[in-house]
Amino acid sequence: MINFFAHPNALVETKNIGKNTRIWAFSHVLPGASIGEDCNLCDQVFVENDVVIGNRVTIKSGVQLWDGITLENDVFIGPNATFTNDPFPRSKQYPATFSRTVICKGASIGANATILPGLTIGQYAMVGAGTVVTKDVPPFAIVKGNPARITGYIHANNDHSISPVTLDNEFKIDGRLEVKGARLYEMPVIKDLRGSLTFSEYDKSLPFVPQRFFLVFDVPSQEVRGEHAHRECHQFLVCIKGSCFVVLDDGQNRAEVLLNRPNLGIHISPMVWAIEYKYSSDAVLMVLASDVYRAEDYIRDYNQFLNEVKKR
Repeated sequence: MINFFAHPNALVETKNIGKNTRIWAFSHVLPGASIGEDCNLCDQVFVENDVVIGNRVTIKSGVQLWDGITLENDVFIGPNATFTNDPFPRSKQYPATFSRTVICKGASIGANATILPGLTIGQYAMVGAGTVVTKDVPPFAIVKGNPARITGYIHANNDHSISPVTLDNEFKIDGRLEVKGARLYEMPVIKDLRGSLTFSEYDKSLPFVPQRFFLVFDVPSQEVRGEHAHRECHQFLVCIKGSCFVVLDDGQNRAEVLLNRPNLGIHISPMVWAIEYKYSSDAVLMVLASDVYRAEDYIRDYNQFLNEVKKR
């Protein structure tokens, strides 16, 4: 029994299509393709054999999905977005296997964007119109340009970007953020004719006694640092020169903070995902850590992070 709609002018050769999916005029779906429920394939969409499309996926007109492409649930593909599956294409020459490209749950690809082969676009990421994606895109990231650069992150409710917390020099803070396990600290500033000084005492105003520190500097402004959580280690971040943005994520809520004063710090507890990006050209970020370096303390995969948060 057919429980999907195919326009009379569509050529649908696969039987693996979920209920309530709609395939419109002049689209062509090859026999090996798999399409989930409640999808919408607009006019002039081509779907090759080794393609997996999840549930509630929208594919606008003029899109071709080649072998090796997976679209997970709730993905949006804008008109004329271009996918590729062979990094070195030659006429009449075929690789043993095509590069696997995965667009993760809830991600959106803007009109006329180009996705190079073998990449993963993280869950709920947003790829801007006309963007050329040459590297994996992290979950919740907003990328634009050629090549793609991260310009922001999606809010926890997934319907707009995060508004960064920015503090002017006269603003007094209480330190509270939406993210559990993260807190802002404003340290005192002593000023006189010789300049300014800020300080903090480990056993009084800092939340832990550091066992190591490191500095991050000379970072090209388009690069992203961090993108991990710690299982046990606490961190305290201060941008002692210049500025950078820090995105914090506890698995449910996200916040973004602009560090642009040497007397403003962020305490990041264990099991908080942290990302640092948009460094100014002169930025120097100091990180105090509650433990020595231990590779096993790091969680570098976001899905693993979410799983461990749920277990706790």
